Amino acid sequence: MGVSEDMSGDKSGTRPHEETCVMKGMELSQRFYEAYGRKMIADGFLEYESIIAVGIAGEGSDCFGYDDELSRDHDFEAGFCLWIPDSLDNTTEFRLSRAYHKLPGEYLGVRRVEQSLWGQGRRGVMRIGDFYRRFTGRPGSLESLAEWLYTPEYSLACAVNGRVFRDDLGEFSRIRRELSAGYPEDIRKKKLAARLAFMAQSGQYNYTRCMKRGEPGAAALALGEFVQNATSAIFLLNRRYMPYYKWMFRALRELPLCRDAACLLEPVLLSDRQQCSAPCVSEQIEQICAEVVRELRNQQLTGGSWDYLEPHAYEVQERILDHTLRTMHIMEG
Repeated sequence: MGVSEDMSGDKSGTRPHEETCVMKGMELSQRFYEAYGRKMIADGFLEYESIIAVGIAGEGSDCFGYDDELSRDHDFEAGFCLWIPDSLDNTTEFRLSRAYHKLPGEYLGVRRVEQSLWGQGRRGVMRIGDFYRRFTGRPGSLESLAEWLYTPEYSLACAVNGRVFRDDLGEFSRIRRELSAGYPEDIRKKKLAARLAFMAQSGQYNYTRCMKRGEPGAAALALGEFVQNATSAIFLLNRRYMPYYKWMFRALRELPLCRDAACLLEPVLLSDRQQCSAPCVSEQIEQICAEVVRELRNQQLTGGSWDYLEPHAYEVQERILDHTLRTMHIMEG
């Protein structure tokens, strides 16, 4: 793609800082790599060029493509990741890391700033195994059903987001593809069964009861539980990992399945907590549940036509092949 070092010499009339105001962090990082990183590797590490994977992925709004002007107040830079094989010697890793940190401290008007507590270790040189271990607890893809069951959804979302600029060796991308394929089907069913059970309990049952008892705070908590679990269920039906809560609704709007239900979830969460609003909220809860049931039937995960989600939860769980998963408590997962 080749980007010239002297971006400030552009005669288009757009200044560098004006250009980056509309440029996503992912693109900024790739352009920084093309302008400086590619040459750094070719000049100083030519013998390792074919085994160094480059890109950005992990934590941060820029890795999801959700960054905006507000995102630039912390942990925002034109940096990138260099993922190296676990077998590469420590001396070469140190040399590569030192060369990376000598790259320009500013690019297109964006300075490389000191990272916050939550931003440390997101860019620069890292071993492939260490990157994935950060999100899955393993140096590669998950292996056992238990690992798949208990690894947080948002961690898996971080492990497979972003963009890979180059990976000649293919090892980093191989693991990425395995994780991106989604949950094993038995795990997806177990998680769906749990989400459906929680949706039934919190939204279809407890929300209305809490409102009738004059407990709006408890009703709000029940509604929050319902929305969280309904959102996760929709991600599972779409075979996608649900990201961290602050990007949950943003990512939800991008999914193709259960779009009507997805559009109702945020308004339901923000609904008025007054007694008079309860019937309307309850009606919206039922609309969301009905669409989820329709998609469950489309995917042949249930054959029932009940309005209440609890029997659907048990039917989904009964379709699990693995005995251990099938006999777990309905709400576990």
